[in-house]
Amino acid sequence: MPGASRDIQIIEMKDAISELNNKYELLMKALEETKAREAQKDQTIEELKAAEAQKDKTIANLNEQVEYLTKKLFGRKSEKSDGIPGQLNLFNEAEASQDPSNTGEVGLADDFLQVKAEAGAKPRKKRQSAEEKYKNCRQKKEYLDVDEAMRTCPRCGSTLEYIGEEFVRREIRVVPGYVEVVSYYSRNYGCPICKGSGTVLPYIVKGKDGKPHMMKGMASASTVAWIMYQKYCNSVPLYRQEKDWERLYGLKIPRSTFANWVIDNADTFLKPVYDHMHRLLVSRDFLMGDETPLQVLHEPDRRAQTKSYMWVFRTGEDGGPPIILYNYSETRAGYNARGFLGDYSGYFMCDGFGGYNSLPNAKRCACWSHIRRYLLDAIPKGKKDDYSEPAVQGFMYVEKLFLLERSIREKNKGPDAVRDARNKKERPVLDAFFAWVDRQKPVKGSRLDKAIVYINNRRPYLLTYLEDGRCSLSNNLTEQGCKSMVIGRKNWLFSDRPVGASTSAMVYSLTETSKLNRVNPYHYLQYVFEKVSAVPDPGRMSAFELDGLMPWNAMLQEAIKSYRKTKDD
Repeated sequence: MPGASRDIQIIEMKDAISELNNKYELLMKALEETKAREAQKDQTIEELKAAEAQKDKTIANLNEQVEYLTKKLFGRKSEKSDGIPGQLNLFNEAEASQDPSNTGEVGLADDFLQVKAEAGAKPRKKRQSAEEKYKNCRQKKEYLDVDEAMRTCPRCGSTLEYIGEEFVRREIRVVPGYVEVVSYYSRNYGCPICKGSGTVLPYIVKGKDGKPHMMKGMASASTVAWIMYQKYCNSVPLYRQEKDWERLYGLKIPRSTFANWVIDNADTFLKPVYDHMHRLLVSRDFLMGDETPLQVLHEPDRRAQTKSYMWVFRTGEDGGPPIILYNYSETRAGYNARGFLGDYSGYFMCDGFGGYNSLPNAKRCACWSHIRRYLLDAIPKGKKDDYSEPAVQGFMYVEKLFLLERSIREKNKGPDAVRDARNKKERPVLDAFFAWVDRQKPVKGSRLDKAIVYINNRRPYLLTYLEDGRCSLSNNLTEQGCKSMVIGRKNWLFSDRPVGASTSAMVYSLTETSKLNRVNPYHYLQYVFEKVSAVPDPGRMSAFELDGLMPWNAMLQEAIKSYRKTKDD
């Protein structure tokens, strides 16, 4: 019995141990599940923290975008800058010199203000005298005379005598224009003897003007030039001109007739001049380019809402006569630039658009105004005076570069002197700027991040302008050339057909080039129409003849001055 009792106890103990082992396994399993849940919880917390951080970044980027769009919509549009005044005590040179983390931005404010002081303010234009201001206007004198009854001395009764004149005031009078309809008749002469003989046909001679061509339609050279001048210089659409003609002149001519006059006459008489300007443009060593959208309603196999483009190409600051040409194309593809410029191999200034990569032989120059624009847009609202902001620091580097450029061009004459001065004064600023760019770690997707990416993508072209003093620092001149077309586009909105867009490109080219050469665009167009229409075959005009029609031609400018006086009389 005692042995049986011990066996029972042993069995009970084994059962208890087995039960304890089972409980231990369950506890360990529960512990592992708890640890797994804790790990999952920690992972979830980390994911939530990451999502929260990403949400904060997204909110910050969106707020930045709202501020940027608000500034673009309601803020100042001009990029003219007086620099960022700031607070000099934000950069303490003594403390910074002992700070091992100093990255080189310290002293930038002082350097910037010093360069700005050395550059000085832009000289103001000299105020014109009244004689200079009104020298191109008709001058007329009117006298304020004394009544005969008052030409007696009240003291002695003697008759007053004329002793001279005295200037009192000036006033400007506008005489509204008028339309003159000229009907041409030929005077015919016949032989009376031959007519009376009855045996032969009478000999008849008719009067002719000796011109091989006439302007297309009933319009004269002055009429077509005026319509073009109003639309492409004053941005007055044809439908407004139609109303104007009816109100002022009593002539109801549909705008479609105006359009036909413009297109037909431009294609016949302006195209040879435009093509010659094109040949001269691509022969220059320094060019600039840009493009802007244009809507053309009836393009083959394209929707009316599809964007087309107007390309703008102009000569650089090489000292030669300025030429600016416009070229219409259906797309923004790079082959359009290649098709217009061909195998151009000189220096070419443009923005960052990749389509210009289709010019493999051109030496690309990148626009520093675009760099400045990106950095200015990256400055947070209300932070423009805070030098600790990275975007403010970058902006000041570029602004300092522009101040140095202005000073160099004012003090140095000749491209070699400008090139040497640039390499001496501007290259250290450029090296410091790119070192600053390499140190930046902006929030991905922020305005500053976009600016840094833009700069790095164009870094190979940003130093090209140092090679020659005739290269430009920015593409501002071309953007100014786009402005006339953009202002016009806001008024006439679109072109109806591709031929109309091509005509607009042609007329803009001649009017803007004439303005750059300080020639009145209306009188220039009128002069060109009259001269080219007198040529038997305009398409075969020699280079010598076409050179005489370029707006920088001295003889043409003198002819237009006397021509204008004749027309005014």
